[in-house]
Amino acid sequence: MEVDQTQLAEPSKIVIMEEGQQADEEPDSNSLHTPLLKRNLTLSSSPLAMVGAKVSHIESLDYEINENDLFKQDWRSRSKVQVVQYIFLKWSLAFLVGLLTGVIAALINLAIENIAGYKLLAVANYIDKQSYLEGFIYFTALNFLLTLVGSALCVFFAPTAAGPGIPEIKAYLNGVDTPNMFGATTLMVKIVGSIAAVSAGLDLGKEGPLVHIGSCIASLLGQGGPDNHRIKWRWLRYFNNDRDRRDLITCGSSSGVCAAFRSPVGGVLFALEEVATWWRSALLWRTFFSTAVVVVVLRLSMEYCKTGSCGLFGQGGLILFDVSDVSLRYHVVDIIPVVVIGVIGGVLGSLYNHLLHKVLRLYNLINEKGKLHKLLLSLTVSLFTSACLYGLPFLASCTPCDPSLQEACPTTGRVGNFKQFNCPSGHYNDLATLLHTTNDDAVRNIFSTNTPSEFKYFSLIIFFALYCILGLFTFGIAVPSGLFLPIILMGSAYGRMLGIMMGDYTKIDQGLFAVLGAASLMAGSMKMTVSLCHIS
Repeated sequence: MEVDQTQLAEPSKIVIMEEGQQADEEPDSNSLHTPLLKRNLTLSSSPLAMVGAKVSHIESLDYEINENDLFKQDWRSRSKVQVVQYIFLKWSLAFLVGLLTGVIAALINLAIENIAGYKLLAVANYIDKQSYLEGFIYFTALNFLLTLVGSALCVFFAPTAAGPGIPEIKAYLNGVDTPNMFGATTLMVKIVGSIAAVSAGLDLGKEGPLVHIGSCIASLLGQGGPDNHRIKWRWLRYFNNDRDRRDLITCGSSSGVCAAFRSPVGGVLFALEEVATWWRSALLWRTFFSTAVVVVVLRLSMEYCKTGSCGLFGQGGLILFDVSDVSLRYHVVDIIPVVVIGVIGGVLGSLYNHLLHKVLRLYNLINEKGKLHKLLLSLTVSLFTSACLYGLPFLASCTPCDPSLQEACPTTGRVGNFKQFNCPSGHYNDLATLLHTTNDDAVRNIFSTNTPSEFKYFSLIIFFALYCILGLFTFGIAVPSGLFLPIILMGSAYGRMLGIMMGDYTKIDQGLFAVLGAASLMAGSMKMTVSLCHIS
């Protein structure tokens, strides 16, 4: 049999399909080298893109550890020193998470109290001089500038820092990894943006951002620092898995809640009830250890600031729920107003969530138009908020001070339950007491006990309606924001109103009614139960 030597000498032709190029050979002539699928010009060159699928930037996490023979053998081969190193590092990182979260929370409170404090003092001076227009311009311009700083950072540098961050933390702890959610840039923008947004008087709180900040700290510690500057430490190899990193971020989220409300048990229960579905008994002790460290740090910072070394720090916005002065015995009849508050909180919470969902859908349409529209939306909300906060107290009437009060009345300084505002000597403006102050101090004032005649119906109605509107239109703009404080303010307002109405039928203090109203609305809106009881 003769073989054609020219066919043996001629090498086989390899056909490579490139973008926009067709193969000259028939598909059957060289089936081993000819791709069966043509590349799409609009997609990337990844295997998934070659079949026409769009690749998502969000990935899933693997929290399950395959406890097979190889895994067990790896653990058996480790020495006692390595096991001790692993255990020591877990607890050391839990300590560092609590320490850094507490320090950053104290610094955030310090900055907010001083920035907002000096702003409100300047406005009070303008009002004392009856320079109302100059005071309004100063108040609005400074709030506008602070909102511009916070919003610009989120829009142009770290979009992941906008909002509370709690939904993204829930997603991560349930197996969904969003890129750059816990990066160093997100952490820095979250800190600066929270200070700017809260100091601007917007109807939002720092509680949600503190949870995100604690989670960012935990993530960065677990991986040895930012992506570009990681510490090449041999011990950190133990945390090069999703499970240990998840546990550390759980400690961070618990520490953030504790930093906001100074409730270590509430922080642990919040992580257990709200954010984490993967839970182990050993993780309970580490999260509690982290929250305990946060409480110690905050207590030390408060004791230090009592010496007057922190400017206008005051009580630092660290105590939200404080009705420790109330001491009474409850009767069976007191259950009725408590049940009424619970029903109102459930109905209003559901209604608020429904309306908020409608507003957020509208905001999504605006934000899709570009970064400039996001920035303009935030600044518009800031202008509207400043106009309401400055102008509405002029609608309230002046109330004469009660001579039996143990507190100073009226007050013209940074804090106080009885703001004089535009009233004559010996009188105070109850609506200015709630609006011309920081949100934390507003909560503290409306929770005040043994002050049955401090607030009037008209002022509480205006306050409740205003914060319902501001809460709907503020949440969703491009600044770090929390939903806890707006709901607390709304709930405490209608709780205090109900306390005034029930004053002749119950001995429950109006301040306690305000706390019950805030707790009921939080439960109705956020569906929180056990952790809410410990927080409040």
